[in-house]
Amino acid sequence: MARGGALPATIALIFSDAFTGTAAAGGFAGASVAAAMRFGVARGIFSNESGLGTGGIAAAAAQTSHPVRQALVSMTQTFIDTLIVVSATALVILVTGSWTSGQTGAPLTSLAFSRGLPGEWGGIVVTLGVVFFAYSTLIGWAYYGERNAETLFGRRSVAPYRLVFVLAVYVGAVTELELVWTFADIMNGLMALPNLVGLLLLSGLVARETKAYFAQPDWRDRG
Repeated sequence: MARGGALPATIALIFSDAFTGTAAAGGFAGASVAAAMRFGVARGIFSNESGLGTGGIAAAAAQTSHPVRQALVSMTQTFIDTLIVVSATALVILVTGSWTSGQTGAPLTSLAFSRGLPGEWGGIVVTLGVVFFAYSTLIGWAYYGERNAETLFGRRSVAPYRLVFVLAVYVGAVTELELVWTFADIMNGLMALPNLVGLLLLSGLVARETKAYFAQPDWRDRG
């Protein structure tokens, strides 16, 4: 079957396996479903940073006419990352049949794209994607940490923070991958908890500002 013809069948497979006895039996037999949800949520948060509060640090540095306008722009990163990039990757893995290979993570994605694209292009595309993702992640998190360190301890703390950050990058690169992921998940959870509390407390203010912004007749033309 051609790849294009396999796409509808793949989408049907996602829904059929999600709502059949196979999935339910797997959940009752063990913690497979719970583990899948845990890792899915953890990797999703790590990927799009939704709920962590880090995106607000970058948004606060943007030059915009209204905070609601910047919030609308910031929302696109979650949409593109989750609904487009992640969904497309999952479909490639399923359409090529790579999900039965036993591979996980980047090797699984690389295998899927290698099967789906001619020659060595699949592996090259995934490798470049991983490199750019890792590099942009390092830059982004370094910036977030600097801003927090400067806010809490003053400008003099930026240089020591950079040294600690570089050391942490080295330690993370040479440490066992499972330990690194576990540590990252714990730290993300510790960030998310106070941020989610703050979101709940400020939800009324956000709703009022949003309604006031869209109530303006020229909100579409505001730059």
